[in-house]
Amino acid sequence: MKQCRQKRNNTQFKGNAYIEKPILKVELSGIKPLRSGKVRDIFDLGDYLLLVASDRVSAFDVVLPNGIPGKGKVLTQISLYWFKQMEKIIPNHLVSAVVKDFPSVCQSGKEILDGRSMLVKKAEPLPVECIVRGYLSGSGWKEYKKNGTVCGIELPSGLIESSKLPRPIFTPSTKAEEGHDINITFDEVKKLVGNNMADRLRDISIRIYKKAADMAEEKGIIIADTKFEFGLFNDHLILIDEVLTPDSSRFWSVNAYEPGRSQDSYDKQIIRDYLLTLQWDQCPPGPVLPDDIVQKAAARYREIMDILIRRPHNRPDLKMAQTSHSPKKPATR
Repeated sequence: MKQCRQKRNNTQFKGNAYIEKPILKVELSGIKPLRSGKVRDIFDLGDYLLLVASDRVSAFDVVLPNGIPGKGKVLTQISLYWFKQMEKIIPNHLVSAVVKDFPSVCQSGKEILDGRSMLVKKAEPLPVECIVRGYLSGSGWKEYKKNGTVCGIELPSGLIESSKLPRPIFTPSTKAEEGHDINITFDEVKKLVGNNMADRLRDISIRIYKKAADMAEEKGIIIADTKFEFGLFNDHLILIDEVLTPDSSRFWSVNAYEPGRSQDSYDKQIIRDYLLTLQWDQCPPGPVLPDDIVQKAAARYREIMDILIRRPHNRPDLKMAQTSHSPKKPATR
């Protein structure tokens, strides 16, 4: 793990003229934040949690000083779409994504919350990140070259970078206190959550991946790998957090797919590639991104949203996910 010394952040925002100003910090009058992650701010509303996706962006485990305008809205809309598509496989934590349905204490923040927030059930998160890989890429490719395995799972010989795997594989991880997630074996998952729950997490994760991969491929997108999180609500397993977004998944173009090399991804690869050209030690504070990199990244996020949730396939065009969720209005507090 890289060792980083505390340094003073002397970077400042430049006078960028964006169409939409990025939301870097979410502050809501009268509501104390429960916790903040690299992207999401979580607020405790008593009976519910409020998840707000900011426009913050991280690379190499460092949150960068300037964000990507509209990124939080893209992540939220894509998650809402997939939550709806997977309801027959597993229920999820969503109560509503329509701000007028939120408790009254949230209404003063409507301008910030609109399009980037979800009112969700208070589930107990399980201590496992459920990763499904359908293609050989990233850290999986590095391990395969060395050992012929991915997360300890033996694979056929002769595969090349970005090869499609014979079948999707379940490669779980668990969160470290700091830094990168830690890959764990399926036996370790059993120790954490029990045999039956481990089997359910694996089987449901693969079912979700297969359905999403089929749907995305009809729209010209390959889902190379993705990460799911689950929780317990009233002793029932539900899907939580985000699902099948550019921040939790590796999306490739079907038309541009070429095994034997790394693929161009619909995510923040543009940002990572730029940062690798700098003399930066990948420790906080991160460098300020130039305008053109920010705008290219923002366009990339918008593009994958348009493809996934707006582009028709063999069914009538699907409406924006937010309009699909009209639950009963929760009691105001």
